[in-house]
Amino acid sequence: MAISLYDCSVASFLQVLGAVQSFLDKGLAHCREAGLDPETIVDTRLHDDMLPFRFQIVSVAHHSRGALEGAKAGLFLPPGGVGELDYAGLQGLVAEARGALQGLSRDEVNALEGKDMVFRLGSREMPFTVENFLLSFSTPNLHFHATTAYDILRQSGVPLGKRDYMGQMRLKL
Repeated sequence: MAISLYDCSVASFLQVLGAVQSFLDKGLAHCREAGLDPETIVDTRLHDDMLPFRFQIVSVAHHSRGALEGAKAGLFLPPGGVGELDYAGLQGLVAEARGALQGLSRDEVNALEGKDMVFRLGSREMPFTVENFLLSFSTPNLHFHATTAYDILRQSGVPLGKRDYMGQMRLKL
């Protein structure tokens, strides 16, 4: 059985987005139970030279929903114009990304296979096929930023485990 571009990208991205949405909810519940302001997490960093939690969540949305939008357009750019989202805004951004991906059809995504696209960063351009972009660029970025957001929540005392990161697996029924 062949695996489709949709299965490798959208289905996997939805699993990660679902997990991120869930651990964001757990983070908010932890803050409420512990009497903490969730806004303190938004600017938390794992290390001084790393970008904050806010950026990690924006990047999760960008390397899932934004990656598919870029694939359709033939051009992917770094995230921009998101603004200073608060914790609730970050939760909304993840929910919006999930909704957008759920609205994509298998045929629509699979039809992108073989199409040329470019990642542009300033004056630098990196040429890809859609499938190579999604699998070798956006998927690793999505996991990096989701993991970093998870780690910031763990560092902040949120009781999360591996299953929280994994999300809803696609089990044989």
